[in-house]
Amino acid sequence: MIVADGETSPNVGGGGAPTASIIVAGAAGRMGSRIIACLADAPDLRLVGALEASGHAALGRDAGELAGVGKAGVTVEADAAALITRDRVLIEFSVPDASLAHLRLVAQAGARAVIGTTGFTAAQRAEVGELARRTAIVMSPNMSVATNVAFKLLATMARALGDEYDIEITETHHRFKKDAPSGTALRMAEIVAGALGRDLDQVAVYGRQGLPGERAKQEIGIHSLRSGDVVGEHTVSFGTLGERLELVHKAHNRDTYARGALRAARFIVGCPPGLYSMADVLGLA
Repeated sequence: MIVADGETSPNVGGGGAPTASIIVAGAAGRMGSRIIACLADAPDLRLVGALEASGHAALGRDAGELAGVGKAGVTVEADAAALITRDRVLIEFSVPDASLAHLRLVAQAGARAVIGTTGFTAAQRAEVGELARRTAIVMSPNMSVATNVAFKLLATMARALGDEYDIEITETHHRFKKDAPSGTALRMAEIVAGALGRDLDQVAVYGRQGLPGERAKQEIGIHSLRSGDVVGEHTVSFGTLGERLELVHKAHNRDTYARGALRAARFIVGCPPGLYSMADVLGLA
């Protein structure tokens, strides 16, 4: 967690959080519709806005009906500036350019944000960090509670096993995913590399082809598969001569990410400006 101006974060991860007014960007998308559906079962959170890109076929339709949970009384709109107002919480899983544009509005309006978008460039991540000096943002490549527990475990596993174990990371997602490797796989690689004192830029190997020779001891292999409608599967393998230890996470549906995002929305309501992670939300930092 990075909190602006040296402030400390309050303990707001538990119950008793005030009701939050939620705006869902990408409301007609795979993740946006599931967030809206899960909001129907969250009485402490209130859907007040639904966003889609200009010209999208869903504009003007009821967000709840699009999500399959009945009329919500919230129309899908394209005017983000009109919806993103003070103290509202934006939840977004979309593309980097759109998320960054919305985060600028969040910082300007005094709103807050939960961002599950992946694929940001280094320059875009740096701008997110600057915007977080003005507003509270939770940003994570994976909002799943179990995955974030796995992040915590990976550092312990890597340090305990050490340099004698080969590390290979495999991720599988649906055919429609635009970025590769997944943000989750990259975060797993960053955690393992950090725990072992390695520079990921120097040791990452993205797939293999031809005659690459024997595996280098410091390598961290990262491999991406795209298949059908797989929601998300990640495996981190630690192998040495004689044994192999694997940490595996499989998401059965997108609701696990949606529920994590809603948990992050409850958390961010009471936070000062800063850039937070799901580790902060879950008390794992």
